[in-house]
Amino acid sequence: MNDISTAVLFSLLAILILLSAFFSSSETGLMSLNRYRLKHLAEKGHRGAKLAQTLLQRPDRLLGIILLGNNFVNILASALATIIALRLLGETGIAIATGLLTFIVLIFAEVAPKTLAALHPERIAFPAAYIYTPLLKILYPLVFLVNIMANGVLRLIGVKPGHIKHEGVSVEELRAVVRETSKLIPQKHQDMLMGILNLEDATVDDIMVPRNEITAIDLEDDWDEILKQLTTCHRTRIPFYRGDINNIVGIIHMRRVINLLTHNELNRVNLEKEIREAYFIPEGTSLYQQLENFQHNKRRTALAVDEYGDIQGLVTLEDILEEVVGEFTTASHMTNQNIQSQDDNSFLISGNTHIREINRTLGWNLPVDGPKTLNGLILEYMEIIPEPGTSLMIAEHPIEIIKTQNNAVQITKIKPPISSPDSTTTTQPDKDMDGG
Repeated sequence: MNDISTAVLFSLLAILILLSAFFSSSETGLMSLNRYRLKHLAEKGHRGAKLAQTLLQRPDRLLGIILLGNNFVNILASALATIIALRLLGETGIAIATGLLTFIVLIFAEVAPKTLAALHPERIAFPAAYIYTPLLKILYPLVFLVNIMANGVLRLIGVKPGHIKHEGVSVEELRAVVRETSKLIPQKHQDMLMGILNLEDATVDDIMVPRNEITAIDLEDDWDEILKQLTTCHRTRIPFYRGDINNIVGIIHMRRVINLLTHNELNRVNLEKEIREAYFIPEGTSLYQQLENFQHNKRRTALAVDEYGDIQGLVTLEDILEEVVGEFTTASHMTNQNIQSQDDNSFLISGNTHIREINRTLGWNLPVDGPKTLNGLILEYMEIIPEPGTSLMIAEHPIEIIKTQNNAVQITKIKPPISSPDSTTTTQPDKDMDGG
């Protein structure tokens, strides 16, 4: 060592610091890689991604080779710095060299390289993978020995390094990923992805047509009345029942009715022959599960029943798809028959409108974890049937009751949310104004 010039020692020290920076940055870069993007690039044939993916399958071995190399060059750099200090300043220079080397390593071999790798992991990790792959093969016996000792220590505290746990992405994590892609994909596509993820949280109760609003025909009615209902019905599929809607006979597609009418064969007997057996589902079924059920059973319409078998509502495939892609039949809330825009920036909304439909159409956040309809939400908050003119505040939305009928809220006037310290307030109407 005494035969080596001081200039050469300085050059070797600089090289060691660069090697330390390489080990530090590559460690951060490899560990910071997005695992799903890495898998995507590897499947596309990216050589660096494939090597990095292989290395990350055994992080204990990867960290072993990185830390082995990093510690080796750092210790060697410390020894060279000590020799240089003794030559230039004597024994008093050792302390100066130690402090100076610590500062240089901290800035140029740790903080700066790791920050760069954290900001641009692929630019650092993929080239490093080309180096670590053969280096791991060459130094495998030494790395294996280090891993045996380190893993032995881990086993003493109950950790099994050989059992690498590969966790998937939860639904909440996927939602966060979709929200973060707002600048990369159109808003419409983002809304569709969120709609798919939300199918598991919603049930058929959230979107079904309630029992009292189902368009159905009683086969016990006069034939003229049945014909009238058939000709004025705007539904594609119509349920038929006898006497009571709980006694469902089946469902008929209007295409079959038109076919009978075209051939002048539309009568009660032929009509009943065309009725298809109804498809029943339990209330509370998740929309995702029901979508699968529709696909498996090759059906598009289902009747939801409670635990006693009584009809609770009607669900269609289109209703579920609208949760994902938005309304099919309405261009916007301006033409939605249940949600009518007003000149004062408020909306006239029918009480039987589903809360999820309101939130989806207007971009609001009315609570959906309780009642499914606006009428149910208002009755839950007030615990009485409100009179016309009553005003209340729900989730910072000013709501005015316009019309009540048959023990239910029929029409409301709602304004967009406002900042309010009290999210739920109620004002009763003046008795003199509404006639008591």
